[in-house]
Amino acid sequence: MIVPVTGVFAAVIGLLLLVLSVHVVRFRLKYKKGMGVTDDRDFEAAVRAQANLVEYAPTALIMLAIAELNGVASGWVYWIGMVLVVGRILHAWGMINSSGGTHWGRFFGIILTWLAILVTALLLFWNVWSVYG
Repeated sequence: MIVPVTGVFAAVIGLLLLVLSVHVVRFRLKYKKGMGVTDDRDFEAAVRAQANLVEYAPTALIMLAIAELNGVASGWVYWIGMVLVVGRILHAWGMINSSGGTHWGRFFGIILTWLAILVTALLLFWNVWSVYG
């Protein structure tokens, strides 16, 4: 069994993780700080943008892959994946550009991420109920 739709979104999220990781490494090299952060808000925001992606993306991608494997229509998986990717990009962009402060990108990014997870969860419940109900 393969999950080609989820695979594409996992690849995009993986690339986003690499971009955010390079951003963090630049700060680590600049401050010679192997762990933790300094009092530089931009450094802290970079670390949190990366960490927030790592906190949300794996669960969302696993849920998408299960939905795709369980036969949820690929159109649903595609659009939810798009919402997830746009949400993660917006959140990271808002976090970094606001130095961790309030920003519309952070707000809409997390809303889109939560929406993607919620809709996927509902689709999974519906899918299991319709097959085994």
